[in-house]
Amino acid sequence: MADEKQILDEAVEKFRSLMEAQLARAKKIKEDKEFTDYQALDTIVIGICGGDGIGPVITKESERVLAFLLKDEVAKGKVTFKEIDGLTIENRAACNKAIPDDVLEELKSCHVILKGPTTTPRAGDPWPNVESANVAMRKELDLFANMRPVKVPKEGIDWTFFRENTEGGYAVGSHGVNITDDLAVDFTVATQEGCERIARLAYEYARKNKKGKVSIITKANIIKTTDGKFLKTAQKIGEEYPEIVTDDWYVDITTAKLIDPMRRKDFKVFVLPNLYGDIITDEAAEFQGGVGTAGSANIGKKYAMFEAIHGSAPRMIKEGRGKYADPCSMLRASVMLLSHIGYQKEADALEAALDKCMFEEKKLTITGRETGCTCSEFGDYVMETITEMTK
Repeated sequence: MADEKQILDEAVEKFRSLMEAQLARAKKIKEDKEFTDYQALDTIVIGICGGDGIGPVITKESERVLAFLLKDEVAKGKVTFKEIDGLTIENRAACNKAIPDDVLEELKSCHVILKGPTTTPRAGDPWPNVESANVAMRKELDLFANMRPVKVPKEGIDWTFFRENTEGGYAVGSHGVNITDDLAVDFTVATQEGCERIARLAYEYARKNKKGKVSIITKANIIKTTDGKFLKTAQKIGEEYPEIVTDDWYVDITTAKLIDPMRRKDFKVFVLPNLYGDIITDEAAEFQGGVGTAGSANIGKKYAMFEAIHGSAPRMIKEGRGKYADPCSMLRASVMLLSHIGYQKEADALEAALDKCMFEEKKLTITGRETGCTCSEFGDYVMETITEMTK
């Protein structure tokens, strides 16, 4: 009995420590009020962080396309690129940290970051069980909104997802407690400020882009406290936008309705807690052609990070196929990066060229093998298409 009491006391103390840290985080995020005004900056610093596997290949190619589009701004000193090489799994494992301290300082010296996929160790891997670099970066830079667009015009699909990025089951996902061999406990977290700011960003986007509906996705009928807070808060924010229809769905039925050809056309903008957003956006990307066709924006008030939504594909590197990696997801992320820092004309040009190269014209095809073009050949194709379309 004494052993059981000691075990419970230790678990309670760990829970207390976690909750104290979350209360401190909740206080801190309320203090940040204003978004960065990129056009007011003397120089916009774009960090280029290759990551693992095929990450450096596709990130370098996207940097080349960005430099092509922003060559005049680079020449004027308004935009500069900063290479950050320390986010490899080897370096993270050696430091036993999701993001080594020196790398984090380099990231914080940038305004926006273009980031390649990084490896998160799994059971059986030769690496220590360090936290996901993505999760750590979102927390350290307070990148609270994950924005993913999915568009398939012929299917009537034009969706934009706003996934809360720093809370839910991911906030303390590596700090669960094994109470005994028979009982393990994890935690999900929701703060008032966290719920408000993701909801407001979704509604502001809907208003700015003349989207008529925002759908709130939760499992509030079962996860009543945290999902309930998310739902009620988003509904309250929605009342400030009377021209926008608000509806709410449970996440399980949402997965079904996204494959319903009639119902899915009604969805416009989604706002979701962290875990549900992770799952639903991968499902949604399949309609567009898979995760290789979709990019992702991670937006905070001070920083923003843009990335491909697929993994690092270490097998491609091991088999010597790295140069055939598909850069399209990273290039889609580059569209969002350009838009975010105020270069909408360049963003529109890159998006139009990608639509033409990937879906309409398809003079070159990426297959991941020598049966298709290389990553750099596809980058050349995109830049040539931009030049032709803007003559």
